[in-house]
Amino acid sequence: MSTTVEAAAAAAAEVEADAEADVTATAVRDLAPQEVRPPARPPVRPPATATAPALALRVLRGFRAVALRSAAILALLALWEAAPRLGLVDATFLPPVSEVAKAWWELLGNGQLAEHGKASLARSFGGFGIAVAVAVPLGLLIGWYRPVAALLGPLLEVFRNTAALALLPVFVLLLGIGETSKVSIVVYACVWPILLNTISAVGNADPTLVKLARSMDLSTPKLFQKVILPASVPVIFTGIRLAGAVSILVLVAAEMIGAKAGLGYLINASQFNFAIPQMYAGIVTISAIGLTFNQVLVAIERRLSTWRIPS
Repeated sequence: MSTTVEAAAAAAAEVEADAEADVTATAVRDLAPQEVRPPARPPVRPPATATAPALALRVLRGFRAVALRSAAILALLALWEAAPRLGLVDATFLPPVSEVAKAWWELLGNGQLAEHGKASLARSFGGFGIAVAVAVPLGLLIGWYRPVAALLGPLLEVFRNTAALALLPVFVLLLGIGETSKVSIVVYACVWPILLNTISAVGNADPTLVKLARSMDLSTPKLFQKVILPASVPVIFTGIRLAGAVSILVLVAAEMIGAKAGLGYLINASQFNFAIPQMYAGIVTISAIGLTFNQVLVAIERRLSTWRIPS
């Protein structure tokens, strides 16, 4: 009997010990820091690709924009082709555009167009580059110092209103009929629009920005770099683009007077030899060069004016 009571007591003690162990383990588990799991992220879906109708609509809009920009030029070419063939104008003096294109291709094939174009581009771009290198720093200097601008203003206006071609005989007499006179007349013609536009751009800089920059103790070079030049870029490039067009026009006129190579010489020689399609081919080439040059300058201006807010 005593043995049975002892066994029962031992079993009860064992059960009580197991219960206490379970309670202790539960308490420890409750007191332990819980693992923080990040919230579940939604599944990442690959970017949706443009559907076929959207791509077709985008392509259609691109073609529409190109067609709209080219409509006037295509209409002019169609009128140019049709007018001589219909007898509206004399085909001897205004041949169809197809004959001009054929003459242009022949000049390109025999190397004459490349030779004359290279000579003209070297003179035009050389004079234009010299004009930019001289006129922009000089315009910044004159525009910044108001007394200098007031002193030189009347003299600049006199030279500005003196046509470059009117001075061509003077350049030829002083510098001869070689390359120097042609490049010099281009420099003279290009300097004035760049110089006057640069002076105007510096003079019209926002005075509030200038005062603010001065209050920050910026030096004059830093002031030009941070305030004056960025604000002046659009107006300066207006003058540069005008000078780019002037450089080609003045050079062609100079080459017609005294030159042995160049697009102006090609046009003049074709006229004397009554090679009218070749003459128009030279004129079309000059127009294409001028248009390309202007687009390059526009792209450079946009690159330098990325800070501007598009209108």
